[in-house]
Amino acid sequence: MNKKYKSYAKINLFLKIVGIRGNYHEIFSRFIRVHSLYDILSFEKSEQNSFFIDSEFSFPQEKNIIHKTYLSLLSYLNKSQKQEVEKFFQNYSLKVTKNIPMMAGLGGGSSNSATFLNMVDEVLNINLTLNQKIKIVDKLGSDIIFFLYNINSANVFGTGNIIEIFDEEKLDIEIVTPKIECDTSEVYKIFRKKFYHISDIKDLDYLKLQKSKDIFSDISLDFANDLFQPAKYICPKLEKMTKDNYLFSGSGSSFFTIRS
Repeated sequence: MNKKYKSYAKINLFLKIVGIRGNYHEIFSRFIRVHSLYDILSFEKSEQNSFFIDSEFSFPQEKNIIHKTYLSLLSYLNKSQKQEVEKFFQNYSLKVTKNIPMMAGLGGGSSNSATFLNMVDEVLNINLTLNQKIKIVDKLGSDIIFFLYNINSANVFGTGNIIEIFDEEKLDIEIVTPKIECDTSEVYKIFRKKFYHISDIKDLDYLKLQKSKDIFSDISLDFANDLFQPAKYICPKLEKMTKDNYLFSGSGSSFFTIRS
């Protein structure tokens, strides 16, 4: 059980709010996997005798999205499959080596969730389909679905649950993450209260077919991400972190550039 799994970060090349349904925000975004930044996940022999995450998370295990993924998986499986998974975690713990900054707009938690689910499926030969995996994580976080696809780039719609694979070369992405934590839920709340506007997705159709490099060279920081202004409102220090030729990912706090 020495295999180590890479749990990659992602950036949002652009992120536009194109609709609202109740408490949910409908987006149009280009997600891109960051091949140079990833956490490492592995199963390690353990004497914990129950599901345990070996990592340096600063919050209780029960609040970790990996733990929630584990519980959701158990509730989805049939009785014999559930017993097999529970028995496995009586002897093995999940070791997570974090490299992706948390609360930074890079999807680290969502990536960990997807990677963990893929690991359990592979190691225990459960043979879950992609659609079954999506059902398991559906209520845990929409970004997880992008990572389940195991792709480099995609146009993403809905609440993050609609993935349209975009075929392009791997990109060389440089990320700068200031020591500022942006709470995603708070950023969205401020968006609604103070920066509310809905983009017409028809006006953005031209972005669907453009390569990410071309979009990056043409798009401005303020236009690219509808969450940049509310994030700055909550975290004013972000203003000092902006610099030429860098865009803002997700709800922050990371900035990125694409090297030519």
